[in-house]
Amino acid sequence: MTRDMDLNLLVALDALLDECSVTAAADRLGLSAPAMSRTLARIRTAFSDPILVRSGRSMVPTPRAEAVHQEVKALLDRSRALFAEGRPVDTARLEQTFTIVANDLPSTALATRLLPRLQQSAPGVTVVLLPESHHPDDLVLRDGTADLEIRIITAPAPETLVETLFTDEMVAVVRRGHPLAGKPLTPAAFAGAAHVLTSRRGRLRGPLDEALEARGLRRRVVAALPTFAAALQLVAASDLMGQTLARTGAPLITALGLEVLRIPLRLPPIEISMGWHPRHDNDPAHRWFREQVRAALGDAAEPAPDHP
Repeated sequence: MTRDMDLNLLVALDALLDECSVTAAADRLGLSAPAMSRTLARIRTAFSDPILVRSGRSMVPTPRAEAVHQEVKALLDRSRALFAEGRPVDTARLEQTFTIVANDLPSTALATRLLPRLQQSAPGVTVVLLPESHHPDDLVLRDGTADLEIRIITAPAPETLVETLFTDEMVAVVRRGHPLAGKPLTPAAFAGAAHVLTSRRGRLRGPLDEALEARGLRRRVVAALPTFAAALQLVAASDLMGQTLARTGAPLITALGLEVLRIPLRLPPIEISMGWHPRHDNDPAHRWFREQVRAALGDAAEPAPDHP
């Protein structure tokens, strides 16, 4: 690197590659569009590469730009952490966006418990909640798409830091007035019901089916929907049986007036965990935000509605 290299070019490069737009990158950094265009020209010279090229009405990164994007992002994250280490977080003045990947149950808990707190204590903080990916080997923490994952983490990337937040259990739910409501559920009755599943990948089988088959039973799955909210809305309006997490799903269970039934099968407890990349581990703002998430989801781990 030459002595006159301006490291601020990396900040601009990160914004340009995130936005794939000179105008959007300029808005993000508080610059004019002409100033950002001049900066892009300097970046192209520094990298001896076009970086962004026109494709129809949009711009796309070159292979060289794609190759360096995550390294640039990691360098900037580490640089910010280096300057911030040892400094307390002034939450009243903090202006930062945090992105969380989670399914709709923890997302709802965070929206109702975390966001009101942040509006009071950290009004400059923005939270983006993204759905879980369709791909089981999703590496959203490594590539910088997300700052946190909140989910059942069974096979994280080797570098991912994981903390168990709380333990939940799967329960069956039916509408009030359902023929099975208010009665102890037997394995045969559970298998005999018509079921709706929640699966973002459209799967029609899971651990429950394996537990049933061990008893010589099989259930009929009528539908698979991508979110718990959609599946339980269908349960509330039909004679279908659904499943959800008892504690994390409690607000939705209550809002829809559903009856909770204990599933009469031996099932392991479900651990809800938080995962993050090591580059954010010592950053004061990220440490503070993880604590806010920890507290909000700790509230979500309150006792679930009573069920047989």
